[in-house]
Amino acid sequence: MLKNTALTVALALTLLAGAEIASAQDSDAPKTEQKAEKMQTAYRLDFSVNEMEDGKKINTRQYSMNSRSGDGNEIKIGTRVPVDSKEGQVQYLDVGTNIWCRLRDQTDVTGLSGNVLLNVRAEITNFAIPEQQGQQVRPVLRQLKIEASTVDVPGKSVIVGSVDDPNSKRQFQLEVTVTKLR
Repeated sequence: MLKNTALTVALALTLLAGAEIASAQDSDAPKTEQKAEKMQTAYRLDFSVNEMEDGKKINTRQYSMNSRSGDGNEIKIGTRVPVDSKEGQVQYLDVGTNIWCRLRDQTDVTGLSGNVLLNVRAEITNFAIPEQQGQQVRPVLRQLKIEASTVDVPGKSVIVGSVDDPNSKRQFQLEVTVTKLR
């Protein structure tokens, strides 16, 4: 009987010690997450959509957002246009500008500091001008889409992508400047 009591006490102490270790590990997890969250750097991203003709900039649209390292952010500006579907229901098309971006400090990946890894997706949809629409009764939409990944140095602008307009001699460029916020 004495052996059973001693065995029960030893088992209880072992379980109690294991519970305290697990509890200590659980309490360390939020501290580690808080520390990682505090280490995230904030940035300002300035996007320019440049319209070029014969090598000269003829129009620029500018968009800005703030972002933390690791976050995905989006700017969406436009109009939802109702369109009848084959089933007789109304569906909506988004016409306008949509820019999605995610950046990460390069220190997160390589241990080097200074640069950021940048993933960008930009889609610009607009209505064709009357000369380009032809005899169509329904509106004709033009679409520009650039999706790219690059490395950027904060404070310096980089052209993420450029496309030629198939209906004119114009070219569109997506440019971004990343600025580290304090």
